[in-house]
Amino acid sequence: MTQQNLEKYLWGAATALRGTIDAGDYKQYIFPLLFFKRICDVYDEEFEKALEEGEGDLEYAAFAENHHFIVPENAHWNTVRETTTNVGIAIQDAMRAIEKANPETLYGIFGDASWTNKNRLSDETLTNLIEHYSQHKLNLENVPDDQLGNAYEYLIKEFADDSGHTAAEFYTNRTVVKLMTMIMDPQPGESVYDPTCGSGGLLLNCALHLRDEGKEYRTLKLYGQEINLITSAIARMNMFMHGIEEFSIVRGDTLAQPAFLENDILKTFNVILANPPYSIKAWDQKAFTNDPFGRNLWGTPPQGCADYAFQQHIQKSLDKENGRSISLWPHGVLFRDKEADLRKKMIEEDLVECVIGLGPNLFYNSPMEACLLITKTNKSEDKKGKILFINAVEEVKQEKTMGFLEEKHIDKIFKAYKEFTNKENFSALQTNEEVLANDGNMSIRLYVRAQQLSMQTEDKFEDVYDSWKDSSKQLKKSMNELFEILND
Repeated sequence: MTQQNLEKYLWGAATALRGTIDAGDYKQYIFPLLFFKRICDVYDEEFEKALEEGEGDLEYAAFAENHHFIVPENAHWNTVRETTTNVGIAIQDAMRAIEKANPETLYGIFGDASWTNKNRLSDETLTNLIEHYSQHKLNLENVPDDQLGNAYEYLIKEFADDSGHTAAEFYTNRTVVKLMTMIMDPQPGESVYDPTCGSGGLLLNCALHLRDEGKEYRTLKLYGQEINLITSAIARMNMFMHGIEEFSIVRGDTLAQPAFLENDILKTFNVILANPPYSIKAWDQKAFTNDPFGRNLWGTPPQGCADYAFQQHIQKSLDKENGRSISLWPHGVLFRDKEADLRKKMIEEDLVECVIGLGPNLFYNSPMEACLLITKTNKSEDKKGKILFINAVEEVKQEKTMGFLEEKHIDKIFKAYKEFTNKENFSALQTNEEVLANDGNMSIRLYVRAQQLSMQTEDKFEDVYDSWKDSSKQLKKSMNELFEILND
């Protein structure tokens, strides 16, 4: 299959669910079923290969050493396919059996979808889904990791488009992800962490970025935490679908119960990329005031907005020598009065390296403008005591209700970040003292003048005026010619 045919085939399963369940719920059924099919087809492929190596020895072909994952005989796709009644029970039992047979890698990976609720999914609907996926073998020979991984990402995007308000919980704009990854520049052997990892796109992109550069990506250590069960399961499946096996993604509330600890203190990482949920109101502010992990570095954020709780968690989780972070936020984190004291302490500690203002509609289902906040625990000498502001609000392509960055936008922003200097109407290098003199306000428009509206208006006026003068001359010429004809 071509990539396009594969994507069409995989998305085709969702059409079978239209009208039976909400679009926002497609993912909790389609992804587990797709992963179940992939595991079984790869198992069969490995079995046949081992059978050939073992000269027909069935016992040898079934050895765990010959397989990525164990698929118990009664939990195979073919067994479920042969089931005609209580299909949901058969699917659920098979998935639980596979999880149990692979406790270290697949525990809980199929999520908690209600397969047995016939009011939502009848036997006929489930049979149609299974038959749809049974049309093609999803083994490695037919569909390599790269191809299936890309198709899986396509599905995540389609589900985000279809699911309305829940999209932002599991999907980060992939063009922004690319820019974030380029700026962080993860290296082989480093640890990368996303405290609110959604479907794992930021983590995954770091590995793919290294692979595309021809570097050893399998030594990258990937860690993620995600509060939503099905979303954390999707993230784990996403890794496996791309052939990434060295990772740890844990379900849980990052602020209330951070998952990654070493000797009862927060584990630290070389790189952190994050798109945290913004302006959370329902969080335990009181517990954060006396945080046992010392994350209230700059103080306690207001109850109505947990943004700086996440930002402080990120900072506390960075490696002391070369820790660097990039997080995607609404612009409000740069200037809101209620967080001014927190922001000032972050600046005073010389942690902020760069602030990049991005355009509107880059968050799913939200028109607000986004920004990237970049911090480092140990800035290079030439950057100490300085913050680079980049106004890239105009560097965005709008398509329907979504914005995205084109290659030319990414290149321009990345170049400005690397050059780390003043560029008229685009970037401005400020000292920490200059920013603190503005009460720690990091609003980008304070430091970088965008292309002045008055200049644009003046340009437009001059164009209109020139056009008017030309048309006036043409009219005068035409009138003179007409009078000459009449006089004759």
